[in-house]
Amino acid sequence: MRKKVLESSILFVSIVKWLFLASCAGILVGVSTTVFLKLLEAGINFAGGYRYYFVAVPAAFVLSVLLVKYLAPQAEGHGTEKIIEAVHRHSGRINPLVVPVKLIATVITIAAGGSAGKEGPCAQTGAGLCSTISDIFRFDDRDRKKMVICGISAGFATVFGTPIAGAIFGVEVLFVGAMLYDVLLPSFVAGIVGYQVSSALGVAYFHEPLRFVPVFSSALFIKVCIGGLFFGLCSLIFIETLRFFENTGSRMRLNKIYKAIAGGSALVVLAFIFSTSYLGLGLETIKNAIEGESVKDQFCTH
Repeated sequence: MRKKVLESSILFVSIVKWLFLASCAGILVGVSTTVFLKLLEAGINFAGGYRYYFVAVPAAFVLSVLLVKYLAPQAEGHGTEKIIEAVHRHSGRINPLVVPVKLIATVITIAAGGSAGKEGPCAQTGAGLCSTISDIFRFDDRDRKKMVICGISAGFATVFGTPIAGAIFGVEVLFVGAMLYDVLLPSFVAGIVGYQVSSALGVAYFHEPLRFVPVFSSALFIKVCIGGLFFGLCSLIFIETLRFFENTGSRMRLNKIYKAIAGGSALVVLAFIFSTSYLGLGLETIKNAIEGESVKDQFCTH
């Protein structure tokens, strides 16, 4: 009886502890994501006021390369792969400088027209903030890893406005196909709290309500299956193409600054040939497609 009471007490204390820590992580990451998204919005609006804003892409790439190279090399890349490496190889330790450098470099890149994403930087920023807090309060390696996972969940949840998906992403991204059940509750709490904080601070998320209720039928089921296969194939082609060019770029014996200039110049040329609709985040293009509007070229002055 005494043993059961002791086990129950330990479990209760652990739950209360992680409810508190996960809530703190959600608040911290929610605020940081709000700052990032507001800066990103301001940068995009400022750059969009110029007709040929995208000619600054090479300069933006060079500036981003210099920031990452000399201040926080760990901030290089998409973001998620560095988090996985930090958790598996460094017990969740992340250089605190990754947070400001990653945010600034991402804002500069996207505002100038670079086709980058915001989910990786927010997840890495959330992980970096939680890792820093863990170091300040001298958490052990196990608790630090849990806090980093909470930071990942909160970062993903606050950048997209999807607290449940963000929590699942945080507990699954470190081990593909496996779930870390011991950190599932803290991840949900961090994601939900982070989403509530960012929403309260004025972050507007891209949501498109369903205006129809699909009627299930054999034809619909077949269409959905074919669509899944097609989009999965598109994703595979994109991933392998990206990996090919990354490997090709890594084998090129060129300074990263020259690579940045070359890549940025290529994007400028493509924008002149095709359209500016493919630059930046691309959310406007997605929104127009969902609403049934045609994709318009954005060579215009606001």
